[in-house]
Amino acid sequence: MIKLLICDDQAVVRDGLSIMLNLAPDLEVIAVASNGREAVQLSAEWQPDLILMDLKMPIMNGIEATRQISAAQPLVKILVLTTYDDDEWLFEAIRAGAAGYLLKDMAHSDLVSAIRGTVSGKAYVDPNVTARLLSQVANSRNQPPASQLTGRLTERELAVLNLIATGHTNASIAEQLRLSEGTVRNHVSTILSKLDVVDRTQAALLAVEHGLHQRESY
Repeated sequence: MIKLLICDDQAVVRDGLSIMLNLAPDLEVIAVASNGREAVQLSAEWQPDLILMDLKMPIMNGIEATRQISAAQPLVKILVLTTYDDDEWLFEAIRAGAAGYLLKDMAHSDLVSAIRGTVSGKAYVDPNVTARLLSQVANSRNQPPASQLTGRLTERELAVLNLIATGHTNASIAEQLRLSEGTVRNHVSTILSKLDVVDRTQAALLAVEHGLHQRESY
């Protein structure tokens, strides 16, 4: 079972999501929070696999909650689910450690798929904001030279990073590079450590920033 924590300041949203997600045979909502502070506390108490995190909430917003949870519990995946699609919220959520960014008008079946995929290691960003996100990171200034990034990774790790940045799962990477999934998981862990990032999404953003998502190193 995938254990879920829902954080949203609207009770009708929390209740609706809980009912809908609990219908899936492999999903279980184990706790709900009405603000970021509660999410931080409940995450430490219940140890969920994934948190659905709203952004604009009283007491503590979703950005700060994501930042604190990612620092304290790096294995907990945080999937932003919000009505806000402006650039400031989007970029800050990813920087804070969110593994994905979804808008609330998405289909329920797509949300369930995104939850399952995120837990398995795939990054999800709503198609309506993907282009802006990639444009922002591609045009970022004052980034270190690509050589400083590539120098930290082996050619095999660069190949794995390239596939991460283009949305491939561990299983897909293993198939393309003719590796076992266990080996791919080890490579991903090493890449995150070498790049000093907390998850695949941030690693992918670094790859895009430095133009490494189009490398043919494999």
